[in-house]
Amino acid sequence: MYTSAKPYFYGTGRRKKSVARVRIVPGSGVITVNGRDVDEYFGLETLKLIINQPFAITGNEGKFDIITLVRGGGISGQAGAIRHGLARALVQADEANKPALKAAGLLTRDPRMKERKKYGLKGARRAPQFSKR
Repeated sequence: MYTSAKPYFYGTGRRKKSVARVRIVPGSGVITVNGRDVDEYFGLETLKLIINQPFAITGNEGKFDIITLVRGGGISGQAGAIRHGLARALVQADEANKPALKAAGLLTRDPRMKERKKYGLKGARRAPQFSKR
């Protein structure tokens, strides 16, 4: 785990089954996910754009280093969890960031989850095939 004498700001983000613990430290814009570089961890450029969204909205690109630990879910859910945690950490860093992030909907936890399977069905809603005979 990353330890530092520097002051840092913290935010927890969640999306689907993913939980991200995000620390931001004043720095040069280096992003570390589970001890690996963001380019190595997330191959897709769109996922990196999702992670950087809070910085783009608040105009803080390159001002903070991000250290995240993320567990559970898939890579898309993990990217969304990091975005949520990062938005919360930016609000902790400077309360002036809150209106812009709230207007963009980045402080709201996305409530969409996997629907449970029901008995008598093959999935959450998928019914067995119908046959007249």
